[in-house]
Amino acid sequence: MPLDAATILAKARHCLAIEREALDATAGVLNEDFVSTVRAVEATLAAGRKLVFSGVGKSAHIAQKLTGTFNSTGVPSCFLDPTNALHGDLGLCASGDLAILLSNSGSTSEMLRLLPLFERFGLKTVALTGVADSELARGADHRLVYRAPREACPLALAPTASTTAALGLGDALAMVLLESRGVTREDFARYHPAGTLGMTLLLRVKDIMRTGEGCPLLPEAKTTVQEAILAMTGAKAGAVALTTPDGRLAGIFTDGDFRRTALSGGTDFLNRPVSQFMTRGGKTIGADVLAVEALKLFQQFKISDLFALDAEARPVGYIDVQDLPKLKIL
Repeated sequence: MPLDAATILAKARHCLAIEREALDATAGVLNEDFVSTVRAVEATLAAGRKLVFSGVGKSAHIAQKLTGTFNSTGVPSCFLDPTNALHGDLGLCASGDLAILLSNSGSTSEMLRLLPLFERFGLKTVALTGVADSELARGADHRLVYRAPREACPLALAPTASTTAALGLGDALAMVLLESRGVTREDFARYHPAGTLGMTLLLRVKDIMRTGEGCPLLPEAKTTVQEAILAMTGAKAGAVALTTPDGRLAGIFTDGDFRRTALSGGTDFLNRPVSQFMTRGGKTIGADVLAVEALKLFQQFKISDLFALDAEARPVGYIDVQDLPKLKIL
């Protein structure tokens, strides 16, 4: 019998509430086992070795996703199909690797068969399971235990809350390691060179800055406030850069400076030298710097305009904060 709209939404919210319950329960049971697993991964990486994830059924999907997450943060990882492992794929394992075995019940036969094999190959093991006293948990060197008091499936059969908890716990491990290893946005970008994410993270200021007519530049000497305003208007910019005779940046005159000048500069302020009202120096950025650094400056100093400088401190480009959403940097 088809469900009405209200019932559909109510059941969906109920499902999400049960999965959230599992995540809350998992957070509540985190203990020193999690810390020891973090240390084990750190030791594995320090030794130049890799992580080996394995699981069957839905746990295999979670293991594969975690493999991708760890790889994307610079932690060498691979997925080992447990059946294929028994028919030659154990060759990808090497002494010093760390195996993370996923099993909700902790009694999956394929996982249990791998334990002694990994020990023989010199691997340490982590049981990622929903049952703390299971055979897998007891046999592994380290344990990551999650809690899913009930499944979201109305038949209590389909893995739902348990897989959410397993994935959340694995993600928590990856993110803690990301921070402990000091991974930066630039590091992350190196692992994502393709697609929108890679393009955004790898963009440099010189790739996004306005140049030519879009970058208003005037000589500091003899330029009036009126001339500065006309240059800004013509470039559709919120600021103009004033330069020294050798082309270096002398200062910046912004919309805000103009408003302050109009209030305090007297009736003839438009004909007065802009150098009297400009900000000496001002906030700038290097043209070869990553574009995300421009975003940090905009946010830190609550400014709307940035001029990009070359190695000789000459303004070569202009960035308006309104340009960043179009480039998907915000």
